[in-house]
Amino acid sequence: MFCLCFSPVYAILLPNVEQITLLLEIVALVGIAAVCSGLNVAFMSINMSDLRRKAKLGNVYAKRLVPLRRNAHLTLAAILLTNVAAASLTPLVIDAHLSGLWAVVISTLALTIFAEIMPQALFARNAIPICGRLAWLLKTMIFITYPISRPIQAMLDKLFGRNRTELHTRHELGLLIAEHTNAKNSELDEDEVEIIKGALQLSEKRLGTIMTPISHVYWLLPGDVINAKRIDEIKASGRSRIPVFNRTKTICFGVLLVKELLDIDFDESPPRVDELQLHPTQAVGSMTALDTMFRKFIAAKTHLMPVEKDDEIVGIVTIEDLLEEILGHEIEDETDRKIRIAKH
Repeated sequence: MFCLCFSPVYAILLPNVEQITLLLEIVALVGIAAVCSGLNVAFMSINMSDLRRKAKLGNVYAKRLVPLRRNAHLTLAAILLTNVAAASLTPLVIDAHLSGLWAVVISTLALTIFAEIMPQALFARNAIPICGRLAWLLKTMIFITYPISRPIQAMLDKLFGRNRTELHTRHELGLLIAEHTNAKNSELDEDEVEIIKGALQLSEKRLGTIMTPISHVYWLLPGDVINAKRIDEIKASGRSRIPVFNRTKTICFGVLLVKELLDIDFDESPPRVDELQLHPTQAVGSMTALDTMFRKFIAAKTHLMPVEKDDEIVGIVTIEDLLEEILGHEIEDETDRKIRIAKH
């Protein structure tokens, strides 16, 4: 008697096998559509150049994804074919058990919320790790849909071409590096960020902006005599290298190294500059880009080069000037500090 009275309630609370089967079918189809939707957004958002870099650095997930991303159109076609198949079957399965209106409402809400919005938001946040873990599933989709996805890939490759490597501009690289400043999860410290930013700007700057003007350069003539007075001048200049020019400053005869004057007897027979060993150097134009100057210093085998403009020497540049420009700070030695204190 008790069971007869409450049988309608049990019928509502305890779903039958058909209802359980329907629920499992819906969950499975929506789940497949959700994974495909998330993979579609995440996979296509992965930059191929970035993926190759991570693979070279040993990232396991990146290594799995490189061949799949290289054939992006084939993978994309396989994902979308599987997604559309799952999404299309969902309302058909529901419609077989419910009225047409309820089938449309339930399938629309389920697919929109659980198969589009949520998976796309989740997968996009961790594209490489998630896609890397599901690389086996991507390969399975390609294998199952290959008879259809392969012709689609051929058509897309012909229409749009294969993926091209996209390189960042100098300004984009500068912005990417700047994002590391004060970032807690960055492996670069503040000094490294400044050095990289300084190096990226070298090609945009010209030698004339960092050279020492000729009016601030201590230089000698070939006929100058190196006597005690001249030695005092050289010591006061604080320079370890002295350029030697002609009087009109159109020719540089070379560079005199101060350290090589230590063994010379200036009291008995003071020599002329042109009697001493002068190390050759070469003049560079004032409009030379800074990024080429390192190669010029290496080729010239010198640390000091005269800067010319309109066939006249207007200043000098040293390798220290280039390093200061990259570092963004002046490199001050003991002599510089002594001169600065004396001026004040």
